Amino acid sequence: MRVIAGSAKGVQLQPVPGRGTRPISDRVKAALFDTLGTSVIGARVLDLFAGTGSVGIEALSRGAERVVFVEQHPVAAATIQGNLQRARLHARGHIAKVDVFKFLGREGEPFDLIYVAPPQYQGLWSKTLLALDAAPIWLQPEGVIVIQVFPKEWKPLSLDTLGLADRRQYGSTLLCFYEPEG
Repeated sequence: MRVIAGSAKGVQLQPVPGRGTRPISDRVKAALFDTLGTSVIGARVLDLFAGTGSVGIEALSRGAERVVFVEQHPVAAATIQGNLQRARLHARGHIAKVDVFKFLGREGEPFDLIYVAPPQYQGLWSKTLLALDAAPIWLQPEGVIVIQVFPKEWKPLSLDTLGLADRRQYGSTLLCFYEPEG
């Protein structure tokens, strides 16, 4: 696992010890950022269920203004901190060591990109998307939410403020892109 492009290109990122996280593969991460293109430059990014911090660190390396990593597990949060230091991007990254739903339940600021990659088979992707749909303050009007999910887990949801704009499958990873409607 490494930073693919930008100022920290080639930096090796450390995984979270144990089997509790499933980091995005370099192939899927490259496809994600190819799809996002230059919209990452200057963006404010929210990385929910951040794990190793790989996606947020890639965004910082490619020019994101700032990334908030939300990760409640202390070992994962420490891994993110170490990876930010290793990539020399710690000044623009903030780690919120709190449950994602507690984080989303408080007042916040809008982000340009929200990345959601929760543990599989717990229904957390849909619960998170529904929480974001109910609180549109979290997403800029031109922003995007990307959900990383196992393809068999995905199902259509009834949403009020968000719409599915695109779905892309890479092996056993499905990326779903949601944007504000209207």
